[in-house]
Amino acid sequence: MEPNQNKLKMLLSKVPEVTIFFWIIKVLCTTVGETFADFLNFNLGFGLTFTTVIMGIAFFFTLFFQFRAKKYVPGIYWLTVVLISVFGTLVTDNLTDNIGVPLETSTAVFSVLLGLTFLFWYRSEKTLSIHSIYTIKREVFYWLTILFTFALGTAVGDLFSEQLGLGYLYTGITVILIIACVIVAWKYLKLDGILAFWIAYILTRPLGASLGDYLSQAKNNGGLGLGTTGTSVIFLITILAIVVFLAVTKIESSAKTEEETKQANGSKKNVLKQTVVVLCIFLAVGVGGYVGLSNHIASQTASAQTTLAGQLNDFIKIENDMLANVNANDFASAKQGADNLEHQWDVSEPMLRKIDGTTWTKIDETIDIVLAAVRSGAPDASQCKSALTDSLSTLTEANHIASQNDTSQTTTGGKSQSDSAPTTTDGNSQAESPQATLAGKLTDYVTIENGMLTNVNTNDFAFAQKGADDLEHQWDIAEPTLRKIDGTTWTKIDETIDIVLAAVRSGNPTASKCKSALTDSLRALHEANQSASHTASTQATSAKTSQPDSKQAALAGKLTDFVKIENGMLTNVNAKDFASAKKGADDIEHQWDIAETTLRKIDGTTWTKIDETIDDVLAAVRSGNPDANQCKSALTHSLNILNEANQ
Repeated sequence: MEPNQNKLKMLLSKVPEVTIFFWIIKVLCTTVGETFADFLNFNLGFGLTFTTVIMGIAFFFTLFFQFRAKKYVPGIYWLTVVLISVFGTLVTDNLTDNIGVPLETSTAVFSVLLGLTFLFWYRSEKTLSIHSIYTIKREVFYWLTILFTFALGTAVGDLFSEQLGLGYLYTGITVILIIACVIVAWKYLKLDGILAFWIAYILTRPLGASLGDYLSQAKNNGGLGLGTTGTSVIFLITILAIVVFLAVTKIESSAKTEEETKQANGSKKNVLKQTVVVLCIFLAVGVGGYVGLSNHIASQTASAQTTLAGQLNDFIKIENDMLANVNANDFASAKQGADNLEHQWDVSEPMLRKIDGTTWTKIDETIDIVLAAVRSGAPDASQCKSALTDSLSTLTEANHIASQNDTSQTTTGGKSQSDSAPTTTDGNSQAESPQATLAGKLTDYVTIENGMLTNVNTNDFAFAQKGADDLEHQWDIAEPTLRKIDGTTWTKIDETIDIVLAAVRSGNPTASKCKSALTDSLRALHEANQSASHTASTQATSAKTSQPDSKQAALAGKLTDFVKIENGMLTNVNAKDFASAKKGADDIEHQWDIAETTLRKIDGTTWTKIDETIDDVLAAVRSGNPDANQCKSALTHSLNILNEANQ
């Protein structure tokens, strides 16, 4: 009777036989978990949270039917695996992106949760074999284990491939080698079959993710360029075809023999020893690899700059180009820019995250919003502009703060201000001149007002009013410091900001009035910032330094104002507001003339090159009958030269 009972239990098992088809579908499901989640999040613009809610509901709905089934049904089972792969991936992504949980923490927590699940499963049922899933309790343990394997695989894969810079290709190759070692150990070294199965099951998650990333990434980023949509569709169709084949042929319905089952279970004492050895090996390899890659990134960071200063310029340039494309309703080019932005950001992640993890996370969130907005199936121009403006503001702010830190460290020779600043007779630090200490401190307000001007030009007064709230809040916070530095300049700027707030917050705001107020305020900000920068530059030139900057380093950050003015002009041209564009031309000519003496002395060759492009811009914009395409071309060329020199 016992053999017949064993055969009956195997027939009632709710999971398939572990054949080559099982592993093929498992890897395909894992890849879909990576690409389909990105498709919903970015291409359809659902966002990470909403995507997680949708896939969570779909998963639990399908799981309900899986539990109700009396035996293994290929369609229901594999649909559940597809959905749990997507949901498990999203769980880790939410912890990382939305909550800010470090991947190291996620890896440790999911490892413990998976270990506890195995422990309680074994203590309750005396087996971890998937061929024994014929009771509700065992099925609960089984699906909980599957969920944790996907979440853990996502955390481990992202940790090594992205954060530690190993890359998806090398991560995939590493995983394949480990799985090959497991197969060899199972075949020839008598590694327990159940233990080998669960090791391979966990590792197929980063393997599938690397495959999905390789297939979906653009060709210029080293992928095949199928995109998340194409990859998801191809793999879902393949999964469906294999599942239909299995359902028709019933290949997986054959029960395991009693001898196979006995061999899989093995000696409890032997399995325990093997488990301990395997855990020690994985712990040693994992920790060793983590430390080695971390040290490699640390050495790269130490040999480069120690702050973010200047390292965000590439992303600012990419997003500025995307904003120009969106303003011109060229969403195809904007999407190409999104692919480039994502690739460059992923490549730079290990170093930037190591330098300043908090700032990296803050910027990463804004870039995710940009990618989702631009890659939407039917992108909305105002939504794209808002996302890009916010992200540019965050990038500019981070770059500005990092530049200030670098300047402070350079000025003090690596010491704190309290250690190195000269003191007066009353014991207080000797203050710089008022104008000099304002240098760079007004950039954030220029960024906010430029964003508001973009919103006004597109008649998006709701976002302009949000910008007004942000402007007022930031200005109020900075008032004590700025007013103390230079009360006269602060009062002048404060008056223009009050006019901006009144115009934008009017019950029925007028575009022309808002533009005029913002243009005047931006001019006041630029003049104050430029004058302060000029004074600071003069002081720096006259000061004796042991390590003088190179021409390129001396120019760094001094061209930002001109980039912003030209971006504003480009926005005006795209909106066919040539009157405002001509005002911008007056402003840039005025500011450029003021800065000529300083910039030309720093690097005459670069100054001449930029000066020629600015002349082209002025000629195009000031033409009696300006041509939009000619203006855009001149501005884009000039912006590229400015960004290149600034970088």
